[in-house]
Amino acid sequence: MLKRLFPFLNWFPIGVAHLRADMLAGLTVALVLIPQSMAYAELAGLPVWAGLYAAFIPVILGGLWGSSNHLQTGPGATMSLIIAAVLMPLAAVGSAEYVKLAVQLGFLVGIIWALIAIFRLGFIINFLSRPVIEGFINAGGILIAVSQLGKILGITPSHSDQMLGDFCGLFSQLDAINLVSVIIGVVSLTLLLLGRRYFPKIPVALLIASLATAAVYFLGLSDPERTAAPLAIVGHIPAGLPKAVWPVPDVGNAMKLLPGALIFAFVGFIETCSVARGIAARSHQKLNVNQEAVGQALASFGTAFSGGQPINGSFSRSALNFASGARSGLAAVFTGLFVLVFLLVCTPLFYYLPKTVLAAIIIAAVIKLMNFRQLASFMKVTKSDGVAAWVTFVGTLAFAPQLEKGILLGASVSIFMHLYKMMRPKVRLLGLHKDGALRDADFHGLEVDHNLLAIRLDGRLFFANAAYFEDQVHYHLDRVPESKNVAIIFYSINEIDSSGTEMLKELHGQLKHKGIQLLFVGVKRQVQNVLASSGLEEIVGEENFFGTFEHAREAVYERLTAAAASTYSI
Repeated sequence: MLKRLFPFLNWFPIGVAHLRADMLAGLTVALVLIPQSMAYAELAGLPVWAGLYAAFIPVILGGLWGSSNHLQTGPGATMSLIIAAVLMPLAAVGSAEYVKLAVQLGFLVGIIWALIAIFRLGFIINFLSRPVIEGFINAGGILIAVSQLGKILGITPSHSDQMLGDFCGLFSQLDAINLVSVIIGVVSLTLLLLGRRYFPKIPVALLIASLATAAVYFLGLSDPERTAAPLAIVGHIPAGLPKAVWPVPDVGNAMKLLPGALIFAFVGFIETCSVARGIAARSHQKLNVNQEAVGQALASFGTAFSGGQPINGSFSRSALNFASGARSGLAAVFTGLFVLVFLLVCTPLFYYLPKTVLAAIIIAAVIKLMNFRQLASFMKVTKSDGVAAWVTFVGTLAFAPQLEKGILLGASVSIFMHLYKMMRPKVRLLGLHKDGALRDADFHGLEVDHNLLAIRLDGRLFFANAAYFEDQVHYHLDRVPESKNVAIIFYSINEIDSSGTEMLKELHGQLKHKGIQLLFVGVKRQVQNVLASSGLEEIVGEENFFGTFEHAREAVYERLTAAAASTYSI
């Protein structure tokens, strides 16, 4: 019981090798997380210290109470974009009210994740299909990259209710481009991409940030008295521990933030669980999704009460944590502690960090997220998946910064197409293949037995498709009007409801009126129980239920022979 309440007790006893591996992995992730957290705070429209605070306490809490040995919690690129999308219509970007709402958003997200954990609602991750998530991530990647171009160019874009409109507005300010900002941004982006490819274990982002900060300081690139086009820099970062804040919103703010909190929690939980599952598959660890919800809920409360930005599980840092040899969630604890050391000692060193470098870090991160090849592959798998993915992609771009509309549109399309498939299941007329198996007669060009039609439904038989199935049976009977026996093949029917049984009763009556006998073949036990309790088995007759099609065929031909003999004797 104690280990269920405090899952980190499962780490003990901890050997020296285990401790060393987790400490080194934690340090490696911290060196990446520190510049990333500042960059993601900028992306969310928040002060850089909000990102650093979210990289301290939440990371530790997520590691202590999560179930994954390798999941790293903290600020993320996609979720930072959602924060901006939720808050931009409510307050001026970067204002005190904006920061306050961000903290309250994190608290509401924590409440939602806590409810997921308490009521064991981890199954909700299945409501958003992978194509919808990929469509959203790819569109989000474009929007993130576009949102950072102004910082690369040294231009301050106007913030409107259309992100793509802001991008177009940059073209009217091309005469204000800061060439030094462009050079530093482009060089930083190039080095980040090359470093990620050729030196994946080196904290290239931190090195670049340090070198750029030193260059700005010594060359006076941010000083209006020393240069005609001063660079935008991070400025003052509060040193020391984050101060406790009260994140509970009043009723008015709660109502305004709740839709965005639901979207953040929903998408964040799916992304977090996807990351944790992916790493667990490689590490062969058994993952507890509901325990992960506990960890994320506590991490969200931690970031809210410490004034940090809302958080979720990070794919890139979790993968780095795994690749660096982490053995348990203790690595995440070390990551948070190393960030604490940075907060206590090193924040003044990054006063002159140019914002164009933060923009380059963000763009480098989202380039890795985007995968248009996978997005295109969904259409090859099934058209419905492809349509859902591309509708989400286009919708997210079109509705930006109201990203929730794009993902809700994609989810709605995905669910509708799934329901449409369920309402119109495959109903096939079967024929005997040369290998002796029943197969789709139309697809394989098989002849059907005119004395005994075999019709198969693939899927459940319930209220949404009962009428469609009835229509299909009549359609196939019209194709072979001389048939006097119809066998419904139940091999693929795992479930049937009252609407299905009532439809079968009506179908039996209709066919009987025409002199056609209805037979049931291969009915599974759970379906057989429903048919019996509904009275259908008695109506149709037990003699018309068969375990295999061969038995049904033998019985039909015996009846035909007996009928012919009776007629001949008369």
